[in-house]
Amino acid sequence: MDLIKAIIIAIVEGLTEYLPISSTAHMGFTANLLGLEETEFLKMFQVSIQFGAILSVVVAYWKKFFDLKNLQFYFKLAFAVVPALVLGYLFDDKIEAVLGNQIAISSVLVLGGVVLLFADRWFKNPTIDDEKGITIKKAVTIGFWQCLAMMPGTSRSAASIIGGMTQGLTRKAAAEFSFFLAVPTMLAVTVYSVFVKTWGKETPNPQKGYEMIMESQEHITVFIVGNVVAFIVALIAIKAFIGFLNKYGFRPWGWYRIFVGIALLIYFYWFQ
Repeated sequence: MDLIKAIIIAIVEGLTEYLPISSTAHMGFTANLLGLEETEFLKMFQVSIQFGAILSVVVAYWKKFFDLKNLQFYFKLAFAVVPALVLGYLFDDKIEAVLGNQIAISSVLVLGGVVLLFADRWFKNPTIDDEKGITIKKAVTIGFWQCLAMMPGTSRSAASIIGGMTQGLTRKAAAEFSFFLAVPTMLAVTVYSVFVKTWGKETPNPQKGYEMIMESQEHITVFIVGNVVAFIVALIAIKAFIGFLNKYGFRPWGWYRIFVGIALLIYFYWFQ
């Protein structure tokens, strides 16, 4: 994978990580359209550049993340991330198996779009407009909703935002808590993919993520630049998304998912 293609994928990651349209799906489709071979390094790269997107949330909401007086905030995130850590570890192999099935991912993209068309109607009269109103119980419930995104194409952001709205959060509060929850979730995923997981178990040369990164100067450059680009783009996308969501709700994202999902189903079914 050359640097230009890595930057394109990182831009897609930064734009889509915090939008309810599935960054995993969009990165997979982009890699396919760029003609990239589905190597173990590519799969690891698509997971690990989420680290850059994570840092964008910490920077955008640095007062919240470094307010050591608000210990409840850290407890909420710690409890909320547990379901994803446990279920993600248990179903890691099954999740990875679906990553290469573009038809399945495109179908999920469409189905998720249909759900978003009606999300604003289902959750009216919210009562919580700030993270401080979220109890530990509500945080854990949102954490379980986030686990729906283990099916590629679902969107972690969409699942956790809708989960927040089921608990009485406003769209803005649900979106922001989804951003906050992404930090420990994606950090754990990145650490696991780089330092713990063995990629290519069925191949003659299974490797840890960091071994693939250190394999060549090209891989090191691609990894570093990818994270930097994802960070910059995600930082811009976060603020823009909050304003757009408050003004227009979920329907535009629902129609977008349906349109793109159908287009990709046609593409992968007839032309691949």
